[in-house]
Amino acid sequence: MDQRFIVMMIPHHDGAIAMADLALSRAKRPEIRALAVNIKASQTQENAQMRTWYRAWFGGSVPAWGGAMGHGGGMGHGGGMGMMGMGGTGTDIAWLKNAPDFDRAFIQQMIPHHRMGVMMASMAQTGSQHPQLQALQQAMVKVQSEEIEQMAGWYRSWYGTP
Repeated sequence: MDQRFIVMMIPHHDGAIAMADLALSRAKRPEIRALAVNIKASQTQENAQMRTWYRAWFGGSVPAWGGAMGHGGGMGHGGGMGMMGMGGTGTDIAWLKNAPDFDRAFIQQMIPHHRMGVMMASMAQTGSQHPQLQALQQAMVKVQSEEIEQMAGWYRSWYGTP
């Protein structure tokens, strides 16, 4: 479970980092830019930590998602956590890059992206064999849940709808 979680969470984080990079240049609201700075910093650090653990625990580098574990390991496409790679998050970087109201589009994409991350980390905790990774998963659930609430509040305040 830990090996699969790392293989799938790193590209998931990469999607959020790509969205955050766009927000740093496109967002009009300082709140969105500040959130993007936090997402980029925390998820870049988490990815580095997960890569270090992967080398120590499983040997070698983290394989690209969709490789050996992406299709046949019971958690590949269509099963278990397979939908949680970039394809299953609702994230469309090209669409976001060209969105006429970037801030609104960012929130509309980052909330479901974070919800998927929360679900992945919550599910993985029950089968985790490494206390360090379990602690990181708990922190991911806490931080991303708080960010979801923050973005939902902004959305209601700025756009008037949930």
